[in-house]
Amino acid sequence: MSTLVIVGAGPRGTGLLERIAANAAELLPAERPLHIHLVDPYPPGAGRIWRYEQSPLLRMNSMAEDVTMFTDERSTIEGPVRPGPSLAEWAARSEEFAPYREPDDPDVRAELRSLAPTDFPTRRAQSAYLDWVLRRAVADLPPHVTVSLHRDTAQELTGPADGPQLVRLTGRTLSADHVALTIGHLDSAPDPRHAPMARFAARHGRFHLAPAYSADADLSPVAPGEHLILRGFGLAFVDLTSMLTEGRGGRFEETGAGLVYHPSGREPVIHVGSRRGVPYHSKTDYRLQGPPAPLPRFFDRAAVDDVLARPGPLELRRDFWPLMAKEIGFGHYHELFHAHPERTTVSWADFLAAYERLDWYSPTLARLTAAAVPDPADRLDFERLDHPLAGLELDSPEALQRHLRAYITEDADRRADPAHSADLGAFLALLSLFGQLPRVMASGRLTARAVGEELDEWWFGFFSYLASGPPGFRLRQLLALSEAGVVRFLGAGIRVEADEATGTFRASSPTVPGHTVTATALVEGYLPKHDLGRTRDPVLRQLHRDGRIAEEVVDDAEHTHRSGLLTISPADSRILDPSLGGAPHPRRTALGPHTSLRAAAAFARPRTDSPGFRQNDAAARAILRDLAGADPGPPPGPAIRQGAGDLAAAAASGRQ
Repeated sequence: MSTLVIVGAGPRGTGLLERIAANAAELLPAERPLHIHLVDPYPPGAGRIWRYEQSPLLRMNSMAEDVTMFTDERSTIEGPVRPGPSLAEWAARSEEFAPYREPDDPDVRAELRSLAPTDFPTRRAQSAYLDWVLRRAVADLPPHVTVSLHRDTAQELTGPADGPQLVRLTGRTLSADHVALTIGHLDSAPDPRHAPMARFAARHGRFHLAPAYSADADLSPVAPGEHLILRGFGLAFVDLTSMLTEGRGGRFEETGAGLVYHPSGREPVIHVGSRRGVPYHSKTDYRLQGPPAPLPRFFDRAAVDDVLARPGPLELRRDFWPLMAKEIGFGHYHELFHAHPERTTVSWADFLAAYERLDWYSPTLARLTAAAVPDPADRLDFERLDHPLAGLELDSPEALQRHLRAYITEDADRRADPAHSADLGAFLALLSLFGQLPRVMASGRLTARAVGEELDEWWFGFFSYLASGPPGFRLRQLLALSEAGVVRFLGAGIRVEADEATGTFRASSPTVPGHTVTATALVEGYLPKHDLGRTRDPVLRQLHRDGRIAEEVVDDAEHTHRSGLLTISPADSRILDPSLGGAPHPRRTALGPHTSLRAAAAFARPRTDSPGFRQNDAAARAILRDLAGADPGPPPGPAIRQGAGDLAAAAASGRQ
């Protein structure tokens, strides 16, 4: 019997198991039985990030109909497509999907029963869905594949490249023919750039929070009424603010004048700013009003091949972004012309014929869009979107509060109005870019500076800002918090300094020249950035110390970029082992956001050909091919048979 250990039983580990179940009939003969050990200290399926045990205030930033763990007819994978329900479909008919297990929490049950496809669910509702997905994956395994669950933490991975791999847990050691590290989002020791502020806070008895996962952040030291600087305006800001306001007993009330916040008196005063100085754009809560655009059109395999065929080093902004921008523009204008033709002056066919011939930065294209789309609000302007406060100087903090409230109101109104559904067309085209971006990342053709500054910094930040913002109701809540004086806006390009004389943090922004805010608490409102050299995961720390894994380093004559990510093979996600001369380790695989593939989310929007699903499928097939030829070992201990209904119970109790 062959043995596979999957370290990490959250969405990525679950996705790998689902692909093993889908591919096993083809690649693993019945006479080659396989036992799989799932190892995770957190609940299987949901894992740490999506576990039930977190605040009910924390929500997903995707609508229920836009969340799936299953491949579909658009998936370009080598293995079999195994369709399954989205979160919305599962919630609506969960009893029909075996092996169904009703959530224990009555609030979660009530939420799932009433969940509309366009609702933004709580993370606890997603936890219930992921619990079911894992149990379905186990149930779908063929009879010669069995599973054991270990609510434990992997501490060490050893073993020769040509022999058994030993995974030491807290309570026992597992022997395996192959090990897959699907350990998801990881903690790292704080970045050294945060150390001076942390030391300052410790010296003066102040509160400082380095980047942290919101559900795990301890905000209890922040006192009621304390002035707090929160640096960052993305999803971490939304979660942290929710826990510091509603989480402390405040409440929102819908009135004839709009949403009003009633403070509990336990909130701090939150001063928020960031590089852009505005919150992430909210998600739309409607569907396309016209037919879907046929994506991709300008950033497809052929277009990327043409760029990769060019001689010399490549840059993202110079060589790929014009095609990417044109693809986003295609999605935007396709929806505008089809759903709102009254706001255009020419036919779609005539516009497209001209659009296809022109480069994105061509002045002729600018003239074309200006003539065909009279209202500037209907045109796509990336510079305006990316730098909304650029050059703005206001004469008082109150003028900034008024300006930001107007900006946020306009954004919230626009994202809730189907009349602006071209924004959704652009969003879908933006998502489609990830069909080819992994090839660009893995090509090795980008300069080191392009990987560091353009890909890892600008692109992923820009994508998150445009496409990964909060639900629209969060912006309405932000407006109410601002009106109540609980949240105060700082502006763009904020600078935070430590004042030794007063023991306080001081923040300023060029948006309001000469104005400074003083606070006694500082929160870095960003998610932690994984760094292999600072990782707190015991297995990765041990492997790195032993020289068996390597951080991705991209360098050339001009620049060196250390990404902090675990280097793996793009083809099948094998770990590249320095002790093997940098060759792929034949018995070790890694999948997830901590790897050099820069994987997107483990679950995806239906019918978008998710890169994560493609990676899972390729890795599962490679693992099964290897295990089909492995020497059989002794049978394992007790197993959870496919289809068994007690997987969730075993997870809850921690028994193996």
